Amino acid sequence: MRKIAIYGAGGFGKEIACLINHINSEFLTWDFIGFFDDGLPKGYKNKFGAVLGGIQDLNSYSEELAIVISVASPTVIEDLSGKIDNQLVYFPNLIAPNVLFLDKASMKIGKGNVIFFSCRISCDVAIGNFNLLNSMVSLGHDVVTGDYNVIGPSSRISGETTIGNANFFGVQSTVLQGLKIGNRTRVGAGSVIMRNTKNDALYLGNPAKRIVF
Repeated sequence: MRKIAIYGAGGFGKEIACLINHINSEFLTWDFIGFFDDGLPKGYKNKFGAVLGGIQDLNSYSEELAIVISVASPTVIEDLSGKIDNQLVYFPNLIAPNVLFLDKASMKIGKGNVIFFSCRISCDVAIGNFNLLNSMVSLGHDVVTGDYNVIGPSSRISGETTIGNANFFGVQSTVLQGLKIGNRTRVGAGSVIMRNTKNDALYLGNPAKRIVF
């Protein structure tokens, strides 16, 4: 088995630990050693394991180690992935056993992605690096995503959609077919995107409208 740890020991970190357990129940793959977290003291424990230290400890870890970033903020994911510079650390893709791939051979995927339970990935999909697909997300045919995107539970990304970097999609959000989502776009829960989005913008509603403060 390969050693694995989670960065982030909060609620989402516990969910990632559960995902690792489910993967191991199907095929024994990972030896979970604990958490790294700069917001909690070394030695802090939850039911799944202890905090081994922060970024500094992770960067000085002396053995090969897989790391999963358990943070649901695109900007924080991007920042953390850049701060982890230990050459012995690598970022696997963590995929729930019951994810449905319509044509897995046609899918392209980078590193550090987490795909949770009951997601559905259609054909000719390309996923970049450090994306989070929460439970029951659907990606249609020919969807392309960049990096550091967080897609909330039960969201639907229709076919031929192109998604940039560091976007956040709230719970049960929907993007209609063939649209382009920019960078650092935030889509509110339950919102339906019917037009291309602008960078650094917030969209809410059905149909979703850009909100300017």
